[in-house]
Amino acid sequence: MAATTTAPARTADILRAGAGGRRMWFDRVMRSVALLASLACVIPLGAVLFFVTARGISAVNLDLLTKPSRALGVGGGAVSAILGTLQMVPLAALLAIPIGVLAGIYVHEYGAARSARTIRFAADVLVGVPSILIGIFVFTFLVLPFRQYNAFAGSVALAVIMAPVIMRTTEEVLKLVPGNLREASLALGVPRWRTTLAIVVRTALPGILTGIMLAVARATGETAPLLFTALGSRLVNVGDFGKPMDALPLFIYVNARQPYDLQNAQAWGAAFLLLVFVLAVNVLVRLGSTSRRRTP
Repeated sequence: MAATTTAPARTADILRAGAGGRRMWFDRVMRSVALLASLACVIPLGAVLFFVTARGISAVNLDLLTKPSRALGVGGGAVSAILGTLQMVPLAALLAIPIGVLAGIYVHEYGAARSARTIRFAADVLVGVPSILIGIFVFTFLVLPFRQYNAFAGSVALAVIMAPVIMRTTEEVLKLVPGNLREASLALGVPRWRTTLAIVVRTALPGILTGIMLAVARATGETAPLLFTALGSRLVNVGDFGKPMDALPLFIYVNARQPYDLQNAQAWGAAFLLLVFVLAVNVLVRLGSTSRRRTP
């Protein structure tokens, strides 16, 4: 009798052990696949960073940082491009950040409304529009009527690229804020607009800053819109947004196409400077987000 009762139990144990072994094997396979996918994302980034740094850091010198460019690159530098990027990108951010953040708040707060759905769809489409089309659009309205390439048009083109990215990231980050915080604020009699700004947006601020960082990083490296708007210039232009202005992506594009080794080296040096600029923006935003999380 005992033998007949223990046989089914042993069979069940064997089946459970076999199922557990299959689960462990499947878990290990999926972990390996996930690890390989992670490496597939990281390796190209590391290769780009290594290649640009190795080729560009040797071309960074005092002339590149302090002198304007010349026709054949002899004795010239990239100061006009550096100053142009430091002017157009902040102006574009100044135009895009309020629009993108406020639009993201509106779409999140009134997501069920038809207007919110329309804005969300338009932003999704605009994110996927090639940047060269945005450059042509801004060229039609801010360059042709004035018959003058200008830096303001370049900033507007970059702002158009940045705004939908900021809006969509703001909306997604606001969705992650716990609803209990909103309900507690409303239960205390705080108006909805103040709850949104003082509670919801403040809680989601590190994520919003990350979205802004991504938008700025994308706009900083855009070349096509600037070809139709700011155009580029060998002259140092500080503060005059009504005239052409150079930028690091334009400097890289022009010098990389030249048949002279010195200009090619300057293009690599400018690429390294652009990489450092984007990295600095990332680090500053990360530090700001971390400090805000630690602040009670």
